[in-house]
Amino acid sequence: MAREIPIHLYRNFGIMAHIDAGKTTTTERILYYTGKNHKMGETHDGASTMDWMEQEQERGITITSAATTTSWKSRDGVQHRFNIIDTPGHVDFTIEVERSLRVLDGAVALLDANAGVEPQTETVWRQADKYHVPRLIFVNKMDKIGADFYRCVEMIGSRLGAKGVPVQIPVGAETEFKGVVDLIEMNALIWRNEELGAAWDVVEIPEDLKATAEKFREQMIEAAVEMDDDAMEAYLNGEVPNNDTIRRLLRKGVLDTKFFLVYCGSAFKNKGVQPLLDGVIDFLPAPTDIPAIKGIDAKTEEPIERHADDNEPLSLLAFKIANDPHMGTLTFCRIYSGHLEAGVTLENTVKGKRERVGRMFQMHSNSREQITEAFAGDIVAIVGLKDTTTGDTLAPTNSQVILERMVFPDPVIDISVEPKSKADQEKMGLALNRLAAEDPSFRVKTDEESGQTIISGMGELHLDILVDRMKREFKVEANIGQPQVAYRETITRKTEKDYTHKKQSGGSGQFARIKITVEPGEVGKGLEFVNAIVGGAVPKEYVPGVVKGVESVMGAGPLIGFPVVDVKVTLTDGAYHDVDSSVLAFEIAGRAGFREALREAGPKILEPIMKVEVVTPDDYMGDVIGDLNSRRGQIQGTESRGVVQVVNAFVPLANMFGYVNSLRSMSQGRAQYTMTFDHYEQVPQAVADEVQAKYA
Repeated sequence: MAREIPIHLYRNFGIMAHIDAGKTTTTERILYYTGKNHKMGETHDGASTMDWMEQEQERGITITSAATTTSWKSRDGVQHRFNIIDTPGHVDFTIEVERSLRVLDGAVALLDANAGVEPQTETVWRQADKYHVPRLIFVNKMDKIGADFYRCVEMIGSRLGAKGVPVQIPVGAETEFKGVVDLIEMNALIWRNEELGAAWDVVEIPEDLKATAEKFREQMIEAAVEMDDDAMEAYLNGEVPNNDTIRRLLRKGVLDTKFFLVYCGSAFKNKGVQPLLDGVIDFLPAPTDIPAIKGIDAKTEEPIERHADDNEPLSLLAFKIANDPHMGTLTFCRIYSGHLEAGVTLENTVKGKRERVGRMFQMHSNSREQITEAFAGDIVAIVGLKDTTTGDTLAPTNSQVILERMVFPDPVIDISVEPKSKADQEKMGLALNRLAAEDPSFRVKTDEESGQTIISGMGELHLDILVDRMKREFKVEANIGQPQVAYRETITRKTEKDYTHKKQSGGSGQFARIKITVEPGEVGKGLEFVNAIVGGAVPKEYVPGVVKGVESVMGAGPLIGFPVVDVKVTLTDGAYHDVDSSVLAFEIAGRAGFREALREAGPKILEPIMKVEVVTPDDYMGDVIGDLNSRRGQIQGTESRGVVQVVNAFVPLANMFGYVNSLRSMSQGRAQYTMTFDHYEQVPQAVADEVQAKYA
């Protein structure tokens, strides 16, 4: 069976935004107008189609990126296929955002017309920059009190450092918002209120907007002609390009991320969504517009590319794992090249395991349609993959490719969980492993001394939601400990250690002598091991034993038993015995020698430092700064943004627990903050003493 829709008519895009910019509502409207939904779901009454996990409906925030397939006809009536990825807007879920940006070709960034560019918008924007994702900007909530389209356009420049080029301007604002002026066609679209936004009238531009429209049209054309020397020359000679040329040049600029086109509307009031969908077709890339995806040959490690073409060898990337109550594990995959049929066996090239593709579905938020084959550019959910986790590549055995790996940050916050009963214990292990397979920024480990299960994540909300899912989806009852900081340990000076491990009590003994230099390593490197042995003082086959011994100590430092980071170990000399030496003997020597060396190398505790941004009304500014200082915060700067003040600071995570409540009471609920992990830093001695006493 051949593909239904040619690949150049595909648009794989995501919707990204700050937590309250109306992302889920906008996606809902898109699904409604593209004919997939019969009744619109409002996030306010917890009935939204995209937000299909129970917690999302309760909290009104989107947690998992659901992938939805739908279609839309272009202005000239050609059916296009849309694969829409809904991304979460809460800072604790940036991992989900990063993961979905990886498989999108383009994105629509939503701004709240009143708040403009908010902290989380910047975070997500920077992630999209990292992957060079072409974007359109939709200034949403134009019906809100305080909505200001022109201020938003200004903030795109001042806060995001990006060039926003409006292709529309609003007709009216706040309660008077009626529609938009189309700057390409130079007419106005005014929506009829009674038809759920399905109908609008094309009218002349209102008199009072003509001058503004001319000014912005001119700016738009100038941005467009900069994309082509001939068009630029013609324009400078007084020739205005026709509308098709303008669209072609704007598309080129968007695809090269030279600028970002700005639309406006109100998804909640059903205005402005359809022209945005036309914009997705006109200006966002098809899979064939983006560069070939780079990978390496799984056998030779040579770099290879895969193009968006059905005739190339098959390659697909798993970008999300979700548990479905009826189907079991669903693996969401993006097919980059080739053609996939249900029932085939593929190779997981990262893990080196065979996987059989069972049933395949195209997802519509939470309902699904079973399909038997899929093609380059498709996003599918596969049932029945056993060993595949996020970031793995699947390919046929005869053309194995590993697409780029995604790199996920280490978690910064730990919580202990204890099952309430024996029955819960088994279920809990299963549940936590399932959740960890879905979410690479969530880790599970067992504390060797206390036997407690420790879970680690990117923030309090992140762990709250995972614990909540464990209780609901897996019916596990557990007691949850207080959040703990994920400390690290490192060393501050160079030391040398000459260590001999000897055990000779008749029979075959054990003998290994090593001489190591231990010194502070490069930040962020972890462990760097250098073998500087010359002349075979320690034979080559024994060196891996030393490495293994050293590595085993890195997991628990000498001060409080937290992982050791940024250490360079050089093996300089040693001795062996023809009979008594073995890899094991050198492993024991490596372990004991390195442990002693760490104690002598000035060990210090490191703590995670968070980048905190507080947005507060003027009246509470003094209190906010005073409070951050009392939390050992370092204020990096303040700026005023419209009517609010923004405070930027670095604060140790240990002092940020429960901050949301104190900020709320300090500002009567009017201030907000965002917090992301920034770096590790040495703990002041007084605090180190407290921490050591606590973990002693």
